[in-house]
Amino acid sequence: MSILADSLSRIQPSPTIAVTNKARELRAAGKDVIGLGAGEPDFDTPDHIKAAGIEAIKAGQTKYTAVDGTPELKQAIVDKFKRDNGLEYTAANITVGTGGKQVLYNALVATLNPGDQVLIPSPYWVSYPDMTLLAGGDPVTVDTREEDGFKLSPAALEAAITPKTKWLILNSPSNPTGSGYTADDLSALAEVLRRHPQVWVMTDDMYEHLVYGDFEFVTIGQVAPDLMDRVLTCNGVSKAYSMTGWRIGYAGGPVELIKAMSKIQSQSTSNPCSISQAAAVTALNGDHSFLDTFRAAFDERRRYVVERLNGCQGLTCRMPDGAFYVYPSCQGVMGRTTPSGKLLESDNDFVAYLLEDALVACVQGTAFGLAPYFRISYATGMDNLVKAMDRIEAACTALR
Repeated sequence: MSILADSLSRIQPSPTIAVTNKARELRAAGKDVIGLGAGEPDFDTPDHIKAAGIEAIKAGQTKYTAVDGTPELKQAIVDKFKRDNGLEYTAANITVGTGGKQVLYNALVATLNPGDQVLIPSPYWVSYPDMTLLAGGDPVTVDTREEDGFKLSPAALEAAITPKTKWLILNSPSNPTGSGYTADDLSALAEVLRRHPQVWVMTDDMYEHLVYGDFEFVTIGQVAPDLMDRVLTCNGVSKAYSMTGWRIGYAGGPVELIKAMSKIQSQSTSNPCSISQAAAVTALNGDHSFLDTFRAAFDERRRYVVERLNGCQGLTCRMPDGAFYVYPSCQGVMGRTTPSGKLLESDNDFVAYLLEDALVACVQGTAFGLAPYFRISYATGMDNLVKAMDRIEAACTALR
C-alpha cells in the first residue's frame, strides 16, 4: 500500500518548472540551450530594495512576525491599493503570503468544499487547476478564442456558471498570453456576475505594472465597486519589482475571508520571511522609476519576438498587452515532418522538436489548456532572443 495521498494522483508537476529544469540539465551536459520557459525577469532587484533587506538584517528584524504580514507591510499594501487602483482597504482586509501562489492557494483551501467549482478561463496559468484540485474543488475551464484576444466573453461566463460555482479566477495581464482586460471588458463580466451572487472573483494582478502601448490596467474592483464584498484582489512584488526569490504575495478582500486565509497560513507556513517583508515595504513605498526602464526593455523584446515569430513558416502570433509572454499558434506546422522523420501531431511534439533540434526551450500550449500553441517568455536579454528566434525560424524552415 502506498503512503502517498490519493489527491496527488489528480495533479501534475508544474510543466513550466519541468521545462526550466530540462534546459538546465542540457546546459550542464554542455548543450547551448536557450531557455524561454521561465516566467522570471532577468533584471536584478533594484538596489534600494536590496538595501532595505540588508538594513533589516542589520537591525535584527530576523524574528517571527505576525502570521499574515507586518503592520508596516500591510499599511504599504493598503496605500498601494488606494494609490494605484482606487480601492479602499484597511489592514484588516490585507493578507501577506510567501509568494502570490500561497495567497491564491490559501483562499481556495479556506473556501472550497467537495463539489465546489472554480471557473478558470483557458489558456490559464498552469497552477490554477491543480491548486483547485488540491483544495478539494473542481476546476472548470472555459475556453477563450484568439480572435477575442484570449479573453473570457460574458456569454461564455454566463454559460459556465452553475449553482456549484464558487469562484471565477481572472488573470490580467495574462500568463501565458499577455492579454489584458479593459475597463469595458470587466464591466461586461460584472454585469453577468451581478446575476449570480454566489460567485466570488479572484483577480491575479501580478503583472499589473508590466503593460505596454496604450493599454491601461484596471482590476474588477475599480469598475464594479458594488462587487467588492466578494472580490479577492491578489498581487505581489515578484514580477514588476524583479523579486521572485524574495517570495512575497498579498491580497485584499473581505475581513471574514482574510481571517480564514490567516488561519490556514498559521497552521502551514506561518509568517513570510521577515527580511523579505521589510524589502517589500520599500518596494511598494519607494522610488518606482526603475519600472520605466523595465517596461521599455520588455516592450522592445515584445515587438521583436512577435515580428520574428510571424515571419516563421507555419507560426502566427498576436501582440500581447502586458506581462512578458507571447502565445503563438503552431497550427500551421501540424502535420509536417522534422528532418529526422518525426511527424508533428501536437504542440507537445513541436516544443520537443525545438528543444532537441534547435536547442530552444519553450512550454507547450497543452500545459495551459489551449492547443496547438506554445508559450515563450521574453524575460531574457536581446542577444538570447535574437539567437532563439534565428533557431526557431530555421527549425520551421527545415520542416517538410
